[in-house]
Formats: sequence, C-alpha cells, structure tokens
Amino acid sequence: MLHLSPPWFSLDLGQDMPVLSWAPHNGGLTRARRILWREVRNADLTETLDVTDWLRRELGAINASDAVCFLTSRKLSAAITREHTEGGVTAKAVVTAGLSNAERIGTRLPQTWKDWGTINIALTLSAPLTPPARIEALSLVAEARTTAVIDTGVTLPTGTATGTGTDCIAVAAPEGEIAYAGKHTDAGHAIGRAVYDATLTAVQDWLRDSARW
Repeated sequence: MLHLSPPWFSLDLGQDMPVLSWAPHNGGLTRARRILWREVRNADLTETLDVTDWLRRELGAINASDAVCFLTSRKLSAAITREHTEGGVTAKAVVTAGLSNAERIGTRLPQTWKDWGTINIALTLSAPLTPPARIEALSLVAEARTTAVIDTGVTLPTGTATGTGTDCIAVAAPEGEIAYAGKHTDAGHAIGRAVYDATLTAVQDWLRDSARW
C-alpha cells in the first residue's frame, strides 16, 4: 500500500520481511515493514549537515526509525508504480526519478554544486527467495534501471547517461527456498518488466518537467 504525505512517501509491505538495499537509512540486509522516501531540496542539505544523523532524527520524529528510507529531490507525487506477473510471481516497482545528477558509468562529470537528483527504486516480489537469489534480484533491478535510462537517450559530455551518481535500490521479498531469480526465471522476468516500465516512464516524465535537456 502506498501513502503520500509530503515530505514523506511510504510503501507498506504488509508485513515485516527481509529488505536488501544501500538506502541511506537501514541499508544492507534488514527486516522492515515499510520503505519510505523523504523529499528534500538542495538548500535543506548544507555542506556542514550530517545527513545520516539528520535523516535518523527525522524518521524518529514520525516513529519510523525501523523503516528503510531513501532521499529524493523529485516531487513525491511523480512516483511511478508498475506491476508485472509471470508464472504466478508478481513484481511491483515503485520509482522516483530525476536526472539532474546524471552520470555515465565509468566516467564522472565535474560537480560544481550539490544536487540530489536521483533514481530511487523499491521492488516488492511475491516469490520467497534465498539470500543469493535476493542478491540476484537486486542486480536485475539495477540492470533494468540502466537499460531504461539508456533507452531515454539522455546525452552527457561523457556519453549516454546510465543513471545518476546517487541512485538507490531496495528489494523486499519473503524468505524462502527459491534459489534463482535470473532472466530465465519467472521472478527475473517479472522484475525486469516491472522495473523497466516504471523507470522508463518516471525518467520520461522528469524530462518533460525539466528544462535541463
């Protein structure tokens, strides 16, 4: 279930489950009931601010310290959700996207300002996964995101953009015995379709809203 209450956006997983991410709050492998987005502006995050501590205190103020949480400068109302079911396995992707911080993998543009434009992706999967399959699922989310960004054709001085410098992914799925989540599996196909469709739409929406490109 999704709930928008700016500056917060919440995805309720329905129950505590393993969540694998590199989110700025509760990253790594943890158990959580919710994945949150906190909307920010560049002016909110000064050079001297301890962002990790600030976000921890913000979450504490709304009794959400146990949640996994992203940061985004994209307006939360622009979040895109796509769902795909394959062979009885359902993947749901929720994406916010902004490319003001865009980069091409293996290159780096000079950064003259602090910008929190980013792509944040939360994926929920109905399939019960082993730990290795969970890692494989996260890798497919990253691949689908990158493919979608490339297909939008955003061009930088360093080449075609493949993402941003601060992209973040979280994958939530029950614990279980499904050992593989690659492209040849129902889980992998569902992941790829849901994430690609959501990311492509979210980036295209941002491009329409932005005068940068």
